[in-house]
Amino acid sequence: MRTISKENKINEEIRDKELRVIDETGQMLGIMSRDEALALADEKKLDLVNISPNAKPPVCKILDYGKYRYEIQKREKEAKKKQKNMQVKEIRLSTFIEDHDIQVKAKTACKFLQDGDKVKVSLRFRGREKDYTAKGREVMDKFAECCSEVSTIDKKPTFEGRSLTMFLAPKTDK
Repeated sequence: MRTISKENKINEEIRDKELRVIDETGQMLGIMSRDEALALADEKKLDLVNISPNAKPPVCKILDYGKYRYEIQKREKEAKKKQKNMQVKEIRLSTFIEDHDIQVKAKTACKFLQDGDKVKVSLRFRGREKDYTAKGREVMDKFAECCSEVSTIDKKPTFEGRSLTMFLAPKTDK
């Protein structure tokens, strides 16, 4: 016995007495008994597949089951292909980072953004660096400016405990 899922039953697995039957061309044949529908499917050397089990009476279609299953799998695979998988990458900075180092990290962030990922930029204040929050914001602004060609600021720099975090999202060309 073969089934696609718990819902789609084929041939002898169908237990309902009356079925609404559709032939392989998509033409409605009407409501008939299960035995008549199975005989009709057998005559055409095809399968009787329950495509809508919750309807009253259930809708069954006469078709090639293997081909039907292949087309469903193909559609699911195509839908999966079109999905965009976005990740959040993290770049860490420090309060007293040099300009060249900011540019190097910005270049890396730009690669992530061009691949379609979001970037979380975090700057951790250690010890007495907490007194230099203005310098931290300045570093964040420089970083955002370096990435401004390929990104937009998704979330402005905010404090989360001892660190300053900012999110950059890829620019969408409309």
